[in-house]
Amino acid sequence: MNKVACSISMSLDSFVAGPNMSFEKPFGDMANDALHHWMFDEPEKHRAELDGLTDAGAFIMGSNMYGPKDRRESADWKGWWGDNPPYHAPVFVLTNKQRNPIPMDGGTTFFFITDGIEAALSRAKAVAGDKTIAIAGGASTVNQYLSAGLIDELWLHIAPITLGKGQRLFEGVPALELEPIGTSGTSLVTHIRYRVIKK
Repeated sequence: MNKVACSISMSLDSFVAGPNMSFEKPFGDMANDALHHWMFDEPEKHRAELDGLTDAGAFIMGSNMYGPKDRRESADWKGWWGDNPPYHAPVFVLTNKQRNPIPMDGGTTFFFITDGIEAALSRAKAVAGDKTIAIAGGASTVNQYLSAGLIDELWLHIAPITLGKGQRLFEGVPALELEPIGTSGTSLVTHIRYRVIKK
């Protein structure tokens, strides 16, 4: 049985993106560098976490993570990541508009799912083999999977900042019981891995 995990960076006040997300600022005001610079400034210190972000058998993401609203429905738009996205596995994009699959270099193919989170998870399980299925984000997508009880592990990368507003993790999610299963970090970020206790 596949493990379903979410690995996501957030502020101390639970925001995974700031306000005013745009093509120029994919993570919104205040958050572009602040939430993620641990990945680039100290990559060797966080190797286990970085590997955990990319070694899944399939990924699921929301349409905002795939691209900004004014671009993602264009036939020319193929995501933020260039010709060789970092996923190297099937990526299922939750969307309201059907598109044909988009194969990319390195083994990534984007598939567009219009019939909800459980359909996307079923498709991901069909191709992931025995590997983890990663719920990649953004906040709305993660919150939907948490609310449905479909995430087994939550890997939080907590930056030592607050944003005050933006896209918030746990917004509208029923109470959760979490068991810490691993912690590490530096001055740039604290990593906490939780098992979601199913009732």
